[in-house]
Amino acid sequence: MSVLVFVDHAQGTFKKNAFEAINYAAKTAEKTGGDVVAVVLGSASDSELATLGNYGATQILHCNDTRLDHFCAKAYTKAVVAAVNQSGATVIVVSANNNGKAVAPMVAAQLKAGIVAGAVDYPNTTNGFSIKKSVFSGKAFAHVNINSDKKVISLTPNTFAVAAVGGTASVQALSVDFADTDFGVKFVSEDVVKGEVPLSEAERVVSGGRGLKGPENWGILEDLAKAMNATLACSRPVADAHWRPHHEHVGQTGGTIRPNLYVAVGISGAIQHLAGVNSSKTIVVINKDADAPFFKAADYGVVGDAFEILPKLTEAVNKAKG
Repeated sequence: MSVLVFVDHAQGTFKKNAFEAINYAAKTAEKTGGDVVAVVLGSASDSELATLGNYGATQILHCNDTRLDHFCAKAYTKAVVAAVNQSGATVIVVSANNNGKAVAPMVAAQLKAGIVAGAVDYPNTTNGFSIKKSVFSGKAFAHVNINSDKKVISLTPNTFAVAAVGGTASVQALSVDFADTDFGVKFVSEDVVKGEVPLSEAERVVSGGRGLKGPENWGILEDLAKAMNATLACSRPVADAHWRPHHEHVGQTGGTIRPNLYVAVGISGAIQHLAGVNSSKTIVVINKDADAPFFKAADYGVVGDAFEILPKLTEAVNKAKG
């Protein structure tokens, strides 16, 4: 029962979620038997492709078509289905990032496969094929059995440990007979955020809310994030008010993150925000309102004025770093 993993990349560079998905596929293949086949779409160098073997891939199917350098759900789905047919894989693994969330259900529909979205554990094959996932905005877990011949699993990002396992992978060309209608989305331009770790991959996140009172006060949050080597985030009201860019918004209608450390400053902790961050390993809340609901979800809480606390906290972090 070979496992195929859709490996997403950005401008030819593989990110943490790609290695996480391959590691997951390798552990799944240990349970089911068979090879781990990675499918890569678009331009990627031989040196980048070689890194995939180090994380558990035994074979790479590469569709080196420049039209795939920019995401198009219909074309990507067609290519992944072609890779499944070429490899004979029965389990398909994707990361539940933006591209994976679009591709996984379309692949499942075409293959008439059962699908579990947002897996948080490896498959249990003791009695069938069961996947654990979070439900009700992370308040509970469900164990879902997949009974179809082919199975699609999307992984909640930043959930599984990433480790190099050594090894190499052979590279084969994947030929897909695309039609013009497969590329219904026309690429015009893109603005790439550079110089920071994407929120979906960040180990540490510092987030601000309306308690910071305005964009002019964000400097104290930026200083703390820099000291902690953390990525910045914000609540929805902050993004809606254009204090911060929308790619920093985390919550039910923004990004869902699972960092090792989440520091929330001036955020009340409404259920919509908690839905995107409550899977963080450790949550620290700083708020002057002792009755803020976020304190109920916090591992550590500080009641006080952020404008007094953050400079002292940044100073302490820098001192600890030496």
